[in-house]
Amino acid sequence: MSAFDPIVQIDLYPLHVPFREEVRAALQGGSGKVAMGLKVDDHWLGGDFLICRITTEGGVTGVGEAYIWLVESGVSPMLMADLIRNHLARFVLGRSAFDIEAINAKFDDNVARNEMAKGVLDLALYDAAARSVGRPVHDLCGGRQIDKAPLCMVLPLTSVEIICALAKRGLEAGIRAFRCKLGDGQRKDVEIMAAMRALVGPDVALRVDFNQAYDPNQALAVLDAIAPYGVDYAEQPVRADDYAGMAFVQSRSRIPLMAHEGAFGLRDMLTLAEMGAVRTFGLNAERPGGMSRALKAIDYAAARGIDVALHNQPSGIGSAIVLHMHAARARNIRHATELQGHIMLEHDLIRERISYADGFAHVPTGPGWGVELDDAAVDRYLTHEPIRIVA
Repeated sequence: MSAFDPIVQIDLYPLHVPFREEVRAALQGGSGKVAMGLKVDDHWLGGDFLICRITTEGGVTGVGEAYIWLVESGVSPMLMADLIRNHLARFVLGRSAFDIEAINAKFDDNVARNEMAKGVLDLALYDAAARSVGRPVHDLCGGRQIDKAPLCMVLPLTSVEIICALAKRGLEAGIRAFRCKLGDGQRKDVEIMAAMRALVGPDVALRVDFNQAYDPNQALAVLDAIAPYGVDYAEQPVRADDYAGMAFVQSRSRIPLMAHEGAFGLRDMLTLAEMGAVRTFGLNAERPGGMSRALKAIDYAAARGIDVALHNQPSGIGSAIVLHMHAARARNIRHATELQGHIMLEHDLIRERISYADGFAHVPTGPGWGVELDDAAVDRYLTHEPIRIVA
């Protein structure tokens, strides 16, 4: 067996993992159907995933994960799987897992956009490459700078009483950063922020997420109204595709803006930054195109003086991925990381849980991502038959 053995097999697993019952109740009892500012017609009941496993000729495997929500992603697990099977797999099979840059170049030369499909393959390549030399992924990305990452808790858009009760539980668990969902109008937004700041005191970090709730003028008025309560950054106050609106608001507000629904690829992020439309990058590992593009985004942000926040609702695989990313670039990530999957999902799809304690998540230290996929759980949550692609 050689570290450079060619990849001979790709397996794809489309999954749906339900949220815990208390999470489903909280989301259904909040604003709209999803306890946030999005105007969607269906309740948010669980997480859709595409798990990708690649296998080399020598038997080394690597796993990638994409958390997928059609409301934001525009694709489903099966649409991604179809693209991988019919178009992207041929650029992976027969190559070494270390050929990551060359493979990504082929992806971009032959398939426009589709960063999440490319990203889940990129992540699996990193895992396989690291496992083939018996090292953690962060060692392929410059090395680990921290052993544990501070966590931020996300609060649904619901009654002020419930929001504060959930925040109290977070404080008791050691959380020192919260993301407040807003978007029910200026009066309600101010009420939430006033109550939260009074509850957590002056030293706990607060960030907000509007989920595209406002037009630019409304957004600017709301940001001015909540600024006295201390806001680290405001996520997606206007429509995802309104880059000019984001630039309008950012140029008139002292609160840094972050694009989420409007920033899927590395090019989106660079464009928003160069337009002066954001002062914070929000990163999901799979969205910009996997670890390769996410690290480039973080390095660009550091060079331009732009903040970075890592966030997602992943399973245990995705959480480990984010923690390796944070560990490798900790110096350039000052905001606490959001990892909600272990709280929201009824199963995190790994055999042994990541350690979460005192408001921190510990970075896995084993080979690759340092966690192992629970195959029995994968079988349990499959929505379609697994797809196998061979060389």
